[in-house]
Amino acid sequence: MWISDQWKDYEVIDCSDGEKLERWGRYLLLRPDPQVIWQTVRSDRRWHQLNAHYHRSSKGGGEWEFFDLPEQWNIRYKTLTFHLKPFSFKHTGLFPEQAVNWDWIASQIRQAGRPTRVLNLFAYTGGATLAAAKAGAQVTHVDASKGMVAWAKENAQTSGLGDAPIRWLVDDCMKFVEREIRRGRTYDAIIMDPPSYGRGPKGEIWKIETAIYPLIQNCTKLFSQDPLFFLINSYTTGLQPAVLAYMLGSAMKKYDGVTDAQEIGLPVSSSGLILPCGASGRWSCRI
Repeated sequence: MWISDQWKDYEVIDCSDGEKLERWGRYLLLRPDPQVIWQTVRSDRRWHQLNAHYHRSSKGGGEWEFFDLPEQWNIRYKTLTFHLKPFSFKHTGLFPEQAVNWDWIASQIRQAGRPTRVLNLFAYTGGATLAAAKAGAQVTHVDASKGMVAWAKENAQTSGLGDAPIRWLVDDCMKFVEREIRRGRTYDAIIMDPPSYGRGPKGEIWKIETAIYPLIQNCTKLFSQDPLFFLINSYTTGLQPAVLAYMLGSAMKKYDGVTDAQEIGLPVSSSGLILPCGASGRWSCRI
């Protein structure tokens, strides 16, 4: 398992009975987590000192209950700064478990020691984009949500990357890749964090089980002659690490590189457990 254990401003304090108690900077949030099917004694007093609690509804969805939480606040990861705010379906605008991939992205770019063009698809609020840009890459950031792209730009500004060579695009990722192939554009590295299900800006339907591998195959047509890496994240139950590894290995077989895939996770400070938070597949060239 790849573990995001370098955080100072974020912490999973405890987990029990379908919920996780988290510290986001100075604020304590209690949110549902379907992986947490065990129970513990909630002895830590912070279970009862919440700033906000997201209640899952039995009918689907849910809602926030706020006690003492600002509309927006910031946390840092190493040299990066992120705006946070509670919004629909329990999210805060950041997936802290991805920090282990941000570090890997940055190390790949720095070790390569050459100009690197990175394409980040389904790029959300820009964690991977900022990590790549901070390491010196030129980044094309693509997401179907105008609001998410605007949020990512704010994160770039607060991280001191407002003038970094980042191209911000609101677009359907599959159609964008197809157009880039026709344009003859190439990239040295590709990152994607696709949702299980979604819609593009013009109502385009995305269903990961049927769409992911054709997209991966198309992405291989965008690689330069000397690709650096390909990273795929998955929060979909059916796409286990082995499946990610098989897809990457098959799609990238013409290149000289190595493929690996693992669960990603976060340490739980009260118990020493590792909370699983999805999976990632990585292909990288032999540097």
